[in-house]
Amino acid sequence: MKQYKMRRGEHLEDRMPDLKGEIEERFGPITGTEEYDGHELYVVGEPDNPVFERIVVGAASYSGKKDKLAVHFEERDPTELSPDELEAAGEAVDEKNQFLLDATGRDAKSRRDSLKREVEDDAPDY
Repeated sequence: MKQYKMRRGEHLEDRMPDLKGEIEERFGPITGTEEYDGHELYVVGEPDNPVFERIVVGAASYSGKKDKLAVHFEERDPTELSPDELEAAGEAVDEKNQFLLDATGRDAKSRRDSLKREVEDDAPDY
């Protein structure tokens, strides 16, 4: 499960007031919920795009801090995909990146850099 920060000064609720509706519109019907680290997240058990096996997404709220977007995209093994389904792989990457951009206001490079900084901050000092 990855958690993404919002762009400085922005909040998830402002960027996506109807998170549940956005998830259903982009990925398919929500089939349930799942708890992760004390947060209730939405589960799309049968996503519209055949590349995705399952998607778990929702807001992770922490007291005194801004919400983060918690997401887990479970993807099928590419060797199991038919040629038609392989064509959907490019669409899947685009859908995923566009959703994360719209939700967080941060592009893929910015999200990657942020994750690198978090890992560096967590590294032990010797």
